[in-house]
Amino acid sequence: MDTPSDQTDAIKHSAAVCQVAVPVPIRRGQMQVYDYLAGPAEICAVGSIVKAPLAGREVWGIVTSHEQTADIAANKLKAIISLADVPALSADTLRFLKTVSRWTLAPFGSVMRLMLNTPSALVPPPDQTVYHLPEQHPDGVRLTPQRRRVLSFLETAPPLPLAELSREVGVSSSVIKGLADDGALSQSRQPRLSAPSSGFLPSGSDLAVKYTLTPAQQHIADGIDQLATAFSVHLIDGITGSGKTEVYFDQVIKQLAAGKQVLILLPEIALTTSWKARFEKWFGYEPHIWHSSVSTARRKAIWRQAISGQPMVVAGARSALFLPFSALGLVIIDEEHDGSYKQEDHVSYQARDMALLRAKIHNIPVLLASATPSLESWIHAGCGGQSSSSQTASGAPQAGWHHWPLISRYGVAHLPQVSLIDLRLSKPEPGKWLSAELMDEVTARLEANEQSLLFLNRRGYAPMTVCGDCGDRLTCHQCDSLLVTHKLAGRIQCHFCGIGQPITQTCPSCETTGSLRAVGPGVERLQEELSQRFPDARIAVLSSDTVQTAEADALFAAIQAGEIDILIGTQMAAKGHHFPFLTLVGVVDADLGLGGGDLRAAERTYQLLWQVAGRSGRGERPGKVLIQTFQPQHPVMQALVVGPQDNPNEARDKFMQAEADARQAAGMPPFGRLAALILSGSDIVKLEQAARDLNEIRPQFAGVDIYGPAQAPLSRVRGQFRIRFLIRCDRQVAIGKVVEDWLSQAVVPSGVRLVCDIDPYSFL
Repeated sequence: MDTPSDQTDAIKHSAAVCQVAVPVPIRRGQMQVYDYLAGPAEICAVGSIVKAPLAGREVWGIVTSHEQTADIAANKLKAIISLADVPALSADTLRFLKTVSRWTLAPFGSVMRLMLNTPSALVPPPDQTVYHLPEQHPDGVRLTPQRRRVLSFLETAPPLPLAELSREVGVSSSVIKGLADDGALSQSRQPRLSAPSSGFLPSGSDLAVKYTLTPAQQHIADGIDQLATAFSVHLIDGITGSGKTEVYFDQVIKQLAAGKQVLILLPEIALTTSWKARFEKWFGYEPHIWHSSVSTARRKAIWRQAISGQPMVVAGARSALFLPFSALGLVIIDEEHDGSYKQEDHVSYQARDMALLRAKIHNIPVLLASATPSLESWIHAGCGGQSSSSQTASGAPQAGWHHWPLISRYGVAHLPQVSLIDLRLSKPEPGKWLSAELMDEVTARLEANEQSLLFLNRRGYAPMTVCGDCGDRLTCHQCDSLLVTHKLAGRIQCHFCGIGQPITQTCPSCETTGSLRAVGPGVERLQEELSQRFPDARIAVLSSDTVQTAEADALFAAIQAGEIDILIGTQMAAKGHHFPFLTLVGVVDADLGLGGGDLRAAERTYQLLWQVAGRSGRGERPGKVLIQTFQPQHPVMQALVVGPQDNPNEARDKFMQAEADARQAAGMPPFGRLAALILSGSDIVKLEQAARDLNEIRPQFAGVDIYGPAQAPLSRVRGQFRIRFLIRCDRQVAIGKVVEDWLSQAVVPSGVRLVCDIDPYSFL
């Protein structure tokens, strides 16, 4: 008779023990793993995705090793329930997830969820009934022309489900069912296939000869070809309309021809519309589009194709970075400077930086495309010059970085002339927001049947409502913010928590009726002003409030067809669009983004205004840009002023160099590192005590400065009070290690949330 010890030994020899990382958001920057038993028929390779029991529920996890961590007999371990119906994650992909967790100090379980975000992709597809020709064709079957078409089609086609076969042949489903009833077609069950793959270039295709690069573009393409065999970073620094997209399309074709997968990150969902049209024009098919609005079925098909290693092109928002590619050959970040690449919820990460990290792990090239590169990329690519100051940024590129400038627009288009309107001298009429000079230019465009874009990066009708009797301002009761009037929707709304209410005529403080006054302009108020001045003009507003994603296609098509005379837009109108009849851009309030103590305020303002200026004159007609400002001598404004024959990069680089010098002198990014700790809670007393406790154990190191605790500039959001610390480290200091060691000693009380943001972009 076997002893208990003998039984345990038998179990250990007949089954494997696996360590499985599970989606538990604890242990900052580390993996939470548990030992599980896998039967002999289910030996799990490292990287396998498995379903396992955890605290009374079933979760998907990732096998990380086969070394038992707990001193528990194998017969006491819970067993893995099943393997996912997909290949194991590649070693590079698993290493990427681990590195992101360590870099961001986010729990591995939280990072893992970014990749396992489509659970339906992990189970086998359901079976479906398909129709195909039988092994032997029966005699005496009546054949009509429609029936003959079905049989002829299936001689060369694979088995197909009823609806698809009916659509392909152009017959009703009753014709196919009748053939099956007569024995002329057979039925069988097979797994339901995913959506057909796209982004695949068949061997021997001559697709590459369909488009021609300019000499300047070809020079860049040839240079990248010589360096793209391993990890390298290529900054395509091209003015708006210079053809940066065509340069990286050339690299996409080459990667697909080699059987590789390509990831193209785009900053906003709205940008994918016009970008996709350009892709289809050049390639003849659609890429895979990935963002939060894509259907579950489509996400499942893309996810499974990515992990299978099939050649494909995925274009999408920052979350596409966490698809489980197993044959990734190239990563492209379009508009690499864009702030929307920064993720601040749950796992805080900068998608551009994490894309560079993933490319380095996979040992593949990265292309960064922008007309206004971020200061980080501009410095790393060696664009910074030398000056007499020893604190000035060096002009030498980092190892593996390459700079590729494009300073001319594609085809016959030329850069627009950019001029400033000093609002101190050219004041609009009382209650108006557009100067006489700008209105005259709009009038001239209407008479010439050309289009104008008026840019104001402020949604709604007015950013503030004030009582003329008591002076009270309408504010959000949950947030430290003003309520914004949205006249078209008939509501006043908080732009942080989303809470709103119908527009009121009575002051909630003094209860006076008719005393409330809208202060300042939003895009809706500009529309009102322009409609009064030009009642016959066709005017449209482009903002996230007025145009949803599904409606954007129709509006863009109308603009491109010349059916809109004046477009009023927020930053949705600033990037990536090609409007051939648009010859005037007017910036209504250029100073809007310059304040607030943001480290990148000047850089972001320049990038946004230059991008919107680039919408003008992209066709055959020359363009003009007028920028209304109260600060015409500000370095940002001076950097924007160019003539149509000027090299805009000369003024830009002077501005960027001054920014780099100032940042280096202060030890700020990219010459130093930052991290933010944000404490939040509904109980202000408990929150302040937690901040004092954390402050008492703050680290003391040379090259490390810690500011705070201090009330956050936005001191309350969604009813939660906020206190923050800001950590600055010299570049050579491992800021992640400093923060991790600090937080490992901290005890955060219940009711208080602590969020860590490495390399923060928001200072609210």
